[in-house]
Amino acid sequence: MSVTTDLVERIWARDPTVWTGTDEAQWLGWLDEPQRMQEQLDDVLAFANDVVSAGAIDDIVVLGMGGSSLAPEVMRLMFGADHFHVLDSTHPKAIRALESKIDSERTLFLSASKSGTTLETRSHTAYFVERGGQFAAITDPGSDLERFAHEKGFLRVFHGEPTIGGRYSALSPFGIVPAVLMGIDATRLLERAVEMQEACRYAEGNPGLELGLRLGSTTSVGLTSHTDSFGLWMEQLVAESTGKQGKGIVPAPDDPHAELHEDVALPSPYELGQEFFRWEFAVAVAGALLGINPFEQPDVQAAKDKTNAVLATGQDPSLDVEGSIDGLLEQARDGDYVCVQAFVDPSEATQQRIAELVRRLRLRTSLPVTHGLGPRYLHSTGQLHKGGPNTGLFLQVVDDQGDELPIPGQKFGFARLIRAQAYGDYESLKERGRRVARIRLEDI
Repeated sequence: MSVTTDLVERIWARDPTVWTGTDEAQWLGWLDEPQRMQEQLDDVLAFANDVVSAGAIDDIVVLGMGGSSLAPEVMRLMFGADHFHVLDSTHPKAIRALESKIDSERTLFLSASKSGTTLETRSHTAYFVERGGQFAAITDPGSDLERFAHEKGFLRVFHGEPTIGGRYSALSPFGIVPAVLMGIDATRLLERAVEMQEACRYAEGNPGLELGLRLGSTTSVGLTSHTDSFGLWMEQLVAESTGKQGKGIVPAPDDPHAELHEDVALPSPYELGQEFFRWEFAVAVAGALLGINPFEQPDVQAAKDKTNAVLATGQDPSLDVEGSIDGLLEQARDGDYVCVQAFVDPSEATQQRIAELVRRLRLRTSLPVTHGLGPRYLHSTGQLHKGGPNTGLFLQVVDDQGDELPIPGQKFGFARLIRAQAYGDYESLKERGRRVARIRLEDI
């Protein structure tokens, strides 16, 4: 039996020794999730039909972070769902901008958190509950969010599968419930996923295995197409799964300097069903080759703990300029990458300014340059930044958060929250000996 044949068979046999022999077997529910969702789909469709036919909903908003928001965001972009929105920023200007686009009382809010305790999601939920509208939740059974949903009379609580981690949840209720509410033909999407699932059972002609073998032998991966949308989801899957124990694959979806470039050719947006599963399987294979547990995220908690510690002091953290772009790049070594961490208003205009900064950095260096919006990236690529190899040059960008926006039930508002998140992550990086600098948006 070949090594690859043995690897595929052991993954499907749920053998944790494929990786580190610890708790991996408890996190392999994604292997069967397409079929489980097919069985649950009638219930989701009935809920969506009831909501739409009632004629009281104009917009749908997902309140989620990381694995709970990125698959819906990719599908929103790919399918052009104009009435669908994803809120995964704590920046007051982002929240106010969303409010200006919707009538809260004619909006369905989907509060999505696997643990049910995600600070950003719970803060967003508390904020909009006070403004009316209809609510549903997606969370694991028995979570604090489920209890809150029952207390507040949410229309429905959809249960996630407890044996699936957040970044592997694209084909679970965290992805499929939003897909149905966007008007996507989820039956077709899941059928494509099942086709890929079956192809990933073979030792020969296995698309997930072949991609995984390539990923496992590279230091960075980019995409040759669909980088603006699919790359958002690919980044968090690859970085959070592989970036630990000083190892990791740097995802740089739109960067020509990435070592490996993969084509994600989607003749139809429905091919997302295939691609979600192909990449999930591939990253599991890459994790085996790297000798790490791809289903844990030990360093994601570090920035959360720092944020909570800062908030607990009651003090407002200072985000002073520290270092410079020139000083940061002077520390570059072969094999490094540059990461722009933008805790800024995620408006289109601001993102264009960040994109221009990234473009200029790429002209100055032959290193891969990645970028992420804070606090979103803390739930995904932040694991690689702190747990992966010390090859990152981290440039934090901050802006003026504007007037404070109170969070019901909290002693802090959204402006202080995002400042605490930026401060906490910066300090976590410094504690790990990472090379960092902080600049202000108006100075770029």
